[in-house]
Amino acid sequence: MSNSIPEKAQAILNERFGCDQLLSLATLDGDWPAVRTVNGYYEDGCFFVITYGLSNKMKQIEKNPHVALSGEWFTAQGIGENLGWFNRDENADYARRLREVFASWIDNGHNDFSDPNTCILRIRLTKAVLFSHGTRYDLDFTAE
Repeated sequence: MSNSIPEKAQAILNERFGCDQLLSLATLDGDWPAVRTVNGYYEDGCFFVITYGLSNKMKQIEKNPHVALSGEWFTAQGIGENLGWFNRDENADYARRLREVFASWIDNGHNDFSDPNTCILRIRLTKAVLFSHGTRYDLDFTAE
C-alpha cells in the first residue's frame, strides 16, 4: 500500500471495511455500467471478494479490469484481478482470512469450494474518497 495514505484515513478504512461489508461493485458491460452488491473485506489498499470465475462480473473484469466501489461514506476506483481458485496453495493466506471474516455465511451452501471456478477477486484501489465526521479524505493509492 502507498505510504501517501494519511494514518487517520487508513485507520478509518481498517475499522470500517476490515470486516465483512456490503459494497456496490461496478464494472463495464461493453459501454454500459453494471453494478451489484458484494461482500467485501479491506486489507492493505485492496478489497477482497469471493465470487465465481464464470460470473458476468468476472467476465467483464477480464475484458476491462477498471472497476468502481461504493460503501459507507466511501467511493473508489481500482483494478480488479482474479487470483484464481479459492483453494489454490498460493491463496492459502487470503483464504484463511476470508474464512474468518466471512464466517457467518461462508459455508451456507452458496459457495462450492471444490469448484475451481470459485475464486478470489482482489481489487487494488487506485483512488478513493472517504468521509468521516465531516472530514473528506481524497486518497491516491498509486502515489509513492
